[in-house]
Amino acid sequence: MSETTHDGSVAVSAAPSPDDGLSAADLAAKYGLAVSGARPGLVEYVRQLWGRRHFILAFSQAKLTAQYSQAKLGQLWQVATPLLNALVYFLVFGLILGANRGMDREVYIPFLVTGVFVFTFTQSSVMAGVRAIAGNLGLVRALHFPRAALPISFSLQQLQQLLFSMIVLFAVAVGFGSYPRLSWLLIIPVLVLQFLFNTGLAMIMARAGAKTPDLAQLMPFVMRTWMYASGVMFSIPIMLKDKPAWIADILQWNPAAIYMDLMRFALIDGYGSENLPPHVWAVAVGWSLLVAVGGFVYFWKAEERYGRG
Repeated sequence: MSETTHDGSVAVSAAPSPDDGLSAADLAAKYGLAVSGARPGLVEYVRQLWGRRHFILAFSQAKLTAQYSQAKLGQLWQVATPLLNALVYFLVFGLILGANRGMDREVYIPFLVTGVFVFTFTQSSVMAGVRAIAGNLGLVRALHFPRAALPISFSLQQLQQLLFSMIVLFAVAVGFGSYPRLSWLLIIPVLVLQFLFNTGLAMIMARAGAKTPDLAQLMPFVMRTWMYASGVMFSIPIMLKDKPAWIADILQWNPAAIYMDLMRFALIDGYGSENLPPHVWAVAVGWSLLVAVGGFVYFWKAEERYGRG
């Protein structure tokens, strides 16, 4: 297209673009464009995660190795830290406050050490989940990958740490008269159920922590309260036998107490089924599936918002 100007020269103007008048959505549809970092469908998201399984495992192992790399004792702190915590709780609650009432020493010490190790697994998974996105913004913004890989890898890191600690836990149990038996095989499903629960909870906390970084400062107080309410240092039925039954029921059916009691039942000879709440396995499976599936969907729904400020 051309036109003559006032000085007699001919100016050539560009032809109108065929895209004139199209909205951004129309342009994207016309040229096959997609939003960068858009959330995929749930099934596709699971497929992408499965494709990153080697990264998830390698990342968790690298984090575990680096965690104590500056300490002279190195990986021994994976076992020493919860063991020292158990010693402190035994001195304070077992000897001074008499929280071991109703249990022989051969039962109470493995009972306490098991509770500390198992609750630490959940506590560490939750605290790592809070920082999973907020503490790795450089990685989130630099690379394209399903963000759920981060809280999953952190939960896997805590599982590996617990497996190291189980060596000491077995030694404590044997040292106080609980020798290997068929019930020890129940440890495997208990760990699987607790891992699923912890991973779902880590995803919930990862989304919450990505939006509110100050949550990382609040969670230690929440976790400490949860620990005291879950019977880590004492038997809930024995300590609350003079209280209304519904209080003990609520505390025993909370998931942290459920997984601790199942582990104690599997491991300790003197800790029988009378110490477990009714339908304990059904409740354990229900908690793990509810939190794992619900936490995964809850995290996935905010996938495209992570790392965007």
